[in-house]
Amino acid sequence: MKVGPDISHVAALIGDPARTNILMALMNGDAWTAGDLAREAGVTPATTSSHLSKLLAGGLVQRSRQGRHQFYSLANEDVGEALEVLLRITVRTGHVRHIVAPREAPLRMARVCYDHLAGECGVQLFDFLKKSGFLISREQELRLSDPGVRFLQSFGVPVSELAGKRRPICRLCLDWSEQTHHLGGSLGHALLERMLELDWLKKHPGTRAVAFTKNGKQAFAKLTAGNSS
Repeated sequence: MKVGPDISHVAALIGDPARTNILMALMNGDAWTAGDLAREAGVTPATTSSHLSKLLAGGLVQRSRQGRHQFYSLANEDVGEALEVLLRITVRTGHVRHIVAPREAPLRMARVCYDHLAGECGVQLFDFLKKSGFLISREQELRLSDPGVRFLQSFGVPVSELAGKRRPICRLCLDWSEQTHHLGGSLGHALLERMLELDWLKKHPGTRAVAFTKNGKQAFAKLTAGNSS
């Protein structure tokens, strides 16, 4: 027997179609009830309960309680990133389910990847941060520059709070639709939360897609063009 990590167990957990549907629903960053996940997965509540127990035991989801209700969400950013990478591989190898175009287009434009912005707009934001010198990339590692810290503070992102978190501040995350990287980590999360707070973006229940408001679309275009004054 070979010694080392055995990915077959995790792969089997993800590979079941109903569990895949559950995990993909949770990729929008929200916490879902078992009933909502049952409808999303297209299976009975009893079957959903069984799937959730396996996902909990496998460390892919976590459970929280609010009053009498229990909610489920992805366990951490690693799970979200792994799913995003699998999506990228799936698209590249042609194993794609047919999706009605109007439903697919918003996902490709802007969506939530666990808790940060992905899609065309996520990549656009990441490119802006790099080209502006706010993020420095060296050998697949990212770090904030001093001008980057000043920019984020002016944008309303609490930079000092990011360093105290257990997850990396900056993290590369592969984008399945753009076939390149967007920004993950606690900074990616903080930027998404700030744009939601500024009412640049709106989340819609039941989908990973997010939509820019009219003012948000203009402000985002101005920002990423390098004119944030």
